[in-house]
Amino acid sequence: MGKIAKRLAELGITLPVSAPPAANYVPFVKTGAFLFIAGQLPFREGKLIHLGHLGDQISLDEGYQAARLCGINIIAQIQAAGYLERVRQVVKLGGFVASTAAFSDQPKVVNGASDLLVEVFGDAGKHSRAAVGCVSLPLGVAVEVDAIIEVID
Repeated sequence: MGKIAKRLAELGITLPVSAPPAANYVPFVKTGAFLFIAGQLPFREGKLIHLGHLGDQISLDEGYQAARLCGINIIAQIQAAGYLERVRQVVKLGGFVASTAAFSDQPKVVNGASDLLVEVFGDAGKHSRAAVGCVSLPLGVAVEVDAIIEVID
């Protein structure tokens, strides 16, 4: 068992089977030293959870948990690509938060994914990011997160 797999076990995280694409795209693309992970939704056991908008149906804590789940699904895609134990650096996250016009804590929501990646990968999990509010997201989810990961070949 590798270092990252051990860390996931310590955290009590079991990676799901990576989600297949829902349209005409692929879940990840490797080019050069970079792995681009398509936007991940808050799927748990094949079901979408955390549907709605921050500032309305979804609380800040629920949004944080939705982003954390998106982070788990990002890690599942890294594993599916064959690079779980070869992450050099999480370079960037893009966090999208379905929210009301009055809600302005998108960064606190996306911390759910950011905190998880640092917990799992340590310093290699530290990254730049965007946390953007939007009117709606695919399938009515509250949060979507994509990633750029530098890997070791």
